Amino acid sequence: MGYRIFRDSAGTEWQTWDVVPRLAERRVSDRRMTVSVAPGMERRRVEDRRIRQGGRPTLTSGLGGGWLCFEALLEKRRLCPIPDDWERCPTPRLEEYCRAATPALRIRPITSDQPTRR
Repeated sequence: MGYRIFRDSAGTEWQTWDVVPRLAERRVSDRRMTVSVAPGMERRRVEDRRIRQGGRPTLTSGLGGGWLCFEALLEKRRLCPIPDDWERCPTPRLEEYCRAATPALRIRPITSDQPTRR
């Protein structure tokens, strides 16, 4: 995972990193197989085979290949697909990528007592 911090032309500091989901996280639909069994018979031996309760999280369409995350104090954005040059491009180009990124939901704003990603 690459990581950069930059300050845009408005003075906002952005932390930027790439997110590439693991294969298990890339599931985007419920996969079912058709298996022939005798009428009235259940092919599963137990009712629920899941290790964890609840469904598996799915990724929004288009994010399976990963995205570039931009995070500032009050805002978070995602850019998909990840540009090849983002780790070494000049700051003005990185700012262009940030402006092109889609706003993303922030759970809570970063406060001064929270550690930053390094």
